[in-house]
Amino acid sequence: MDGFVRVPVREQDAKVRATNFKEVCLGYNKEEAEKEATRCLGCPNPKCVAGCPVSIDIPGFIKEVKEGNVEAAYQVISKSSALPAVCGRVCPQESQCEGKCVRGIKGDPVSIGKLERYVADSARELGIKPEGAKEKKGKKVAVIGSGPSGLTCAGDLAKMGYDVTIFEALHEAGGVLVYGIPEFRLPKDDVVKKEIENVKALGVKLETDVVIGKSVTIDELMEKEGFEAVFIGSGAGLPRFMNIPGEQAMGVFSANEYLTRSNLMKAFDENSTTPIMKAKKCVVVGGGNVAMDAARTALRLGAEVHVVYRRGEEELPARKEEVHHAKEEGIIFDLLTNPVEIHEDENGWVKSITCIRMELGEPDESGRRSPVEIPGSEFEIECDAVIMALGTSPNPLISSTTKGLEVNRRKCIVAEEANGQTSKPGVFAGGDAVTGAATVILAMGAGRAAAKGIDEYLSNK
Repeated sequence: MDGFVRVPVREQDAKVRATNFKEVCLGYNKEEAEKEATRCLGCPNPKCVAGCPVSIDIPGFIKEVKEGNVEAAYQVISKSSALPAVCGRVCPQESQCEGKCVRGIKGDPVSIGKLERYVADSARELGIKPEGAKEKKGKKVAVIGSGPSGLTCAGDLAKMGYDVTIFEALHEAGGVLVYGIPEFRLPKDDVVKKEIENVKALGVKLETDVVIGKSVTIDELMEKEGFEAVFIGSGAGLPRFMNIPGEQAMGVFSANEYLTRSNLMKAFDENSTTPIMKAKKCVVVGGGNVAMDAARTALRLGAEVHVVYRRGEEELPARKEEVHHAKEEGIIFDLLTNPVEIHEDENGWVKSITCIRMELGEPDESGRRSPVEIPGSEFEIECDAVIMALGTSPNPLISSTTKGLEVNRRKCIVAEEANGQTSKPGVFAGGDAVTGAATVILAMGAGRAAAKGIDEYLSNK
């Protein structure tokens, strides 16, 4: 039965990791990775590749792992992915490549994500870099945002020979990889910064503290700075709230602010000068990956944490692995529950939140069953902090300062899915700026598609 069961992955003990910010998953060592790689059947028509948004040659790199060729495996992956150490950690493989794996029909699918992580981590330790362009095209392309879509687009364009400059609004590159995803899921110094260095090693230039729309506009980049094409990968960093009574109380945070303080500004570190509230009892509203990240961060900062979500466990949009880890660590899930009012004490601080029980009715537009309130089922949870993790929208600054750039009613930039082309010639877009908040790997897929679109546009110009 060995071939039907995946090699288990070592993890920090739940009780220990709930008190620190070290990485939860410890990954495969060489022996474990090579053993897991033998489970891959090397399908001639691999469905796993079709399930990967950036179309990595999965059987190809796993074959090299099986034979102990880490460098060859890394070069196979890096043809399609600029961020393999990131994807190996945070991609929802269970619904993508691993979800399509033939092995999963009668047993466990091959642990593709953990093998990708092993290859990327091993390559980093060995100093292996991705291969760059052999010839330069002499054409300048600007990339706005250094998150997953921007880094991917920039990396692919650099490999094609373009002169690429990334403009990042924050003081540190990485976008959601540095401000949104916690250290215990994605280490910043050992993983994210090293992945960005690999992109820069391809010849990509990076300018931080440049707010497009204020420091300089897209029109100025194209008309005065000589950039022949622009990719917008600025993400979706504008938080949403419920607009319920009491939401203005002190102790109510957006997940964006809370996670940025902890992840980017290292507020969890005693030596950090950035303050963060260390709640005694915290309620996190939402059921996605961001909600899990906020809840698990608050737990590590000493709080008893309740996740309040208006649907049931089957409908939780977060990865099953993240929900499993959260439960192991002691986070309490109040499901089929929705907040209706936040109460504050005499000093204006949160003291409790009133919620109402829900039941699932008919499916909504997305196909999920709509939650319906149960009259008279209100109850109160005492707490001193509430974190709203309800999704985000794109900041309208770029679209409002760029002539001829079309947006939809959600303020997302309108772009062709196939190549990222917007309504403005030479301007392309992808990732959360187009779709609204989504996953890292989908943003990377959009960055790859836009790089191809930009190459076609500039080749025919």
